[in-house]
Amino acid sequence: MGKGGGCLPSKNRQPLVASEQDEPTNPVGDESVSVTIEGQSRTTDAAAAQFQDGVLQRTLTKKLRIFIVFYSMYGHVESLARRMKKGVDGIDGVEGVLYRVAETLETEVLEQMKVPARDDGIPLISVEKLVEADGLLFGFPTRYGCMAAQMKAFFDSTGKLWTEQRLAGVPAGFFVSTGTQGGGQETTAWTAITQLVHHGMIYVPIGYTFGAGMFKMDALRGGSPYGAGVFSGDGTREPSEAELALAEHQGKYMALMVRRFAVPHSFPNDHKNGS
Repeated sequence: MGKGGGCLPSKNRQPLVASEQDEPTNPVGDESVSVTIEGQSRTTDAAAAQFQDGVLQRTLTKKLRIFIVFYSMYGHVESLARRMKKGVDGIDGVEGVLYRVAETLETEVLEQMKVPARDDGIPLISVEKLVEADGLLFGFPTRYGCMAAQMKAFFDSTGKLWTEQRLAGVPAGFFVSTGTQGGGQETTAWTAITQLVHHGMIYVPIGYTFGAGMFKMDALRGGSPYGAGVFSGDGTREPSEAELALAEHQGKYMALMVRRFAVPHSFPNDHKNGS
């Protein structure tokens, strides 16, 4: 079979679609949960739960937040990020927050590359801010099949969070942009998984949950089971509606996963005790 062919889903099985109505039942979900880890008791504040007549009642008190952190040179990744936020915001109890990572190239270089001006309405993300997220979606263009240096520089600056494992247990996913069809729609996300592994984060791919939209061959479309994607060409190609729709789906899917597994993700740092 072709690249990434694998096994086709059974015709008798309906694909999983990011819909609130189809959200699987989960004993944790978005209710308040008290958890004890190594003698440390913590309680989520995303929602308050109480029993009434033997039935668990859930009352939302605070929205879960998914940080959509991206680097976009010519705007393609940003377009996916904005549509992804729409998907996240479409799920009750969850909101998406857009952030950029810092640029590492000099202004003169960017001007020579004819890079458009940034939208000042989207703030830069700080390393310390990451711990406030209930879920993370990272977007970046490819450079020879791997993430762009700007995003790698940001991950390289998270050493303190790694030492303390402050991001352990946080769901995270990727979306990408490549210049050509064979330029790394899969490998760019695949090679980025190592960043999540060292932080102990939980990688959430979209698989083939977009259903029939993942199998259509009638038009050029970026994206893969690893996450949404766009083909930028020489920088002038605009994202297609199919690519944007996949990004919106990923936002919805991640929001459902974050809401389903909304439990504390702070773990004791045994390294400090010499363990």
